[in-house]
Amino acid sequence: MGITEAERQVMEALWSGGPQTPDELVKAVAPAQGWGEATVKTLVNRLLKKGAIASRKQDGRTLYAPLVARDEYVTAESQGLLDRLFGGELAPMVAHFARRQALSDEEKARLRRLLDELDRE
Repeated sequence: MGITEAERQVMEALWSGGPQTPDELVKAVAPAQGWGEATVKTLVNRLLKKGAIASRKQDGRTLYAPLVARDEYVTAESQGLLDRLFGGELAPMVAHFARRQALSDEEKARLRRLLDELDRE
């Protein structure tokens, strides 16, 4: 699908706030990004063309809602990163991050619990 970083800002607003009107989306996204109304509407149109969001009329208003769940998006993006940078292998990615960012004792314990859970499955 290829959602850009700018488009993701609109998606985040829809994922967290539910269906929204164009004006609500502009208010939710534009100020923090320094964007104008036209920029947000352009991003909305791109997302509509990509099939990431849908529009519907309700009480005479247009509402936009996500067609892609956030979890689905995160999974696709994560897999893409894993494939592009680590040949699809998880262990080298975890090792890469663990070497460059110190893991707290709590994080190490969480990773051990995760591995234990995966072994039990």
